[in-house]
Amino acid sequence: MIELGTGGATATAETAVKQTTDQTFVADVIEASREKPVIAYFTAEWCGPCKTLGPQLEAAVAATNGTVALCKIDVDQSQMVAQQLRVQSIPAVFAFDQGQPIDAFMGAVPQSQIQEFVDKLAKGAGAGGLEEAMDAADQMLEDGAATDAAQTFAAVLGEDPENARAMGGMIRATLAAGDVDRAKAMLDQVPETMAEDAHIVAARAAVDLAEQAAAAGPLTELRATLETNPNNNHARFDLAVALSAAGDNEAAVDELLELFRRDREWNDGAAKEQLFKIFDALGPKDPIALTGRRRLSSMIFA
Repeated sequence: MIELGTGGATATAETAVKQTTDQTFVADVIEASREKPVIAYFTAEWCGPCKTLGPQLEAAVAATNGTVALCKIDVDQSQMVAQQLRVQSIPAVFAFDQGQPIDAFMGAVPQSQIQEFVDKLAKGAGAGGLEEAMDAADQMLEDGAATDAAQTFAAVLGEDPENARAMGGMIRATLAAGDVDRAKAMLDQVPETMAEDAHIVAARAAVDLAEQAAAAGPLTELRATLETNPNNNHARFDLAVALSAAGDNEAAVDELLELFRRDREWNDGAAKEQLFKIFDALGPKDPIALTGRRRLSSMIFA
């Protein structure tokens, strides 16, 4: 660990920090977190507690030797991002991984808690052999080998019972095998400590989509309804659900983005919520999800 107050620590910490704005947040934080964990640190020149927390956070990140990145956002200059993440007080610290916020804390905290926060991110980024095994299991799922994938995820859970990625993978493998009820039961048994992990969120989204698919309407009728009345938001949403159920997620995303463009607040923001379900279920590296997220972000932050 780098000691605070030494010249070497300060120099290293400075190189680990990137100044980020509303305009660069998507690239610097969301997209960059698909390569390694990124911490978004909301601060301001007038913030007293920030003057203590900032250097401690920077030093802890610098000690990871590039495993974790740190982006600093001035809330006075970048209010839009702060509002989107519902930052109500500063300092505020969010951890992003695979394009999603996975952890956070607000206010000044002890240095030990800062170190634990950063170490947890660094450990997750370098999990080694288990991560490679789960990469292989994910590929098995893509190739249609749900049983083999489930066995691999089960082996990982045997070594690390609290591995959220493996648990999420087991649920997705069970869905791929066509057992929606069992997948739901497994999801219900996930510990609360894992419930908001990105991999469990993804599995939950996949389960929700599978349930929606069972009630999806006929594509031909929905298209005809929308052609007759393009302003029928409900028909457009139902068409997107039906398209996703039929496996045409690209077309489903197109319809939902069009609905969001027309009326982003329709049905309590249902289009955006459904988009996130599809993105989460597809996974962070899927080209449809990547393109869709960029298009949605450009609408939100325009």
